[in-house]
Amino acid sequence: MRTEFREATGARYGVVYAANEQPVFRPGESVRVLTRIPLAHYRVPTYLRGKRGVVDRVIDPAAVDNEEEGFGRNVGNRLYYYRVAFPMREIWADYAGSQRDALYIEIYETWLERI
Repeated sequence: MRTEFREATGARYGVVYAANEQPVFRPGESVRVLTRIPLAHYRVPTYLRGKRGVVDRVIDPAAVDNEEEGFGRNVGNRLYYYRVAFPMREIWADYAGSQRDALYIEIYETWLERI
């Protein structure tokens, strides 16, 4: 295998990328953050578990799952991050500000479910 091809495709490192990967969610879709209890480090604030929000945008390009990558378990899966808007009242029921106020945060695809 030519060196340029190996390096460009990640084959040099044993990474195989899936063809035609597409985002699971689209802007405007309602999602919920999964309620999971990982054994180690995770990248979603606990106060967002089970909360509902709306996908604001898809973060492109696709990225590796950094939670799995940190443990050497990533097999080249490249999924998407999404910027999700959470109404402040969804997060804190007694929020006294404008009902238009929202928290925007990037969340990896494996933490979201469609509602």
